[in-house]
Amino acid sequence: MREIPQISEAEYEVMKVVWKFEPISTPEVVEKLSKKSDWKPNTIHTMLARLVKKNALQARKDGRVFIYTSLIEEHKYVEQKSKSFLQQFFGGTLNSMVLNLIENEQLSNDDISELKKILSKRDQKEGEK
Repeated sequence: MREIPQISEAEYEVMKVVWKFEPISTPEVVEKLSKKSDWKPNTIHTMLARLVKKNALQARKDGRVFIYTSLIEEHKYVEQKSKSFLQQFFGGTLNSMVLNLIENEQLSNDDISELKKILSKRDQKEGEK
């Protein structure tokens, strides 16, 4: 499996647009990102070029525009970043993170109820195997 490139937070915003709408042209990326950020078109062009250079995106020329498709899958990127986050801040263990959130009252009662439902469904699936 090839290594997933390091992507900045801003580049991640560009990737989310590409993942959602790929294949997508440069003007379409600019239009969609301009609606939710104050980035100038040149900034977006620069980020697209960086992502191509990092092998996160593939660009092909179609007439006068480039068409972008991702070279990494969103779920694989999120999985890798999640593991990295857990390792960096919680020694790689999910229970340490959840305990920290509970102790610091970061989880609402609704959050805790939702977690219980998720775990209950998982237990039911495990029981069916």
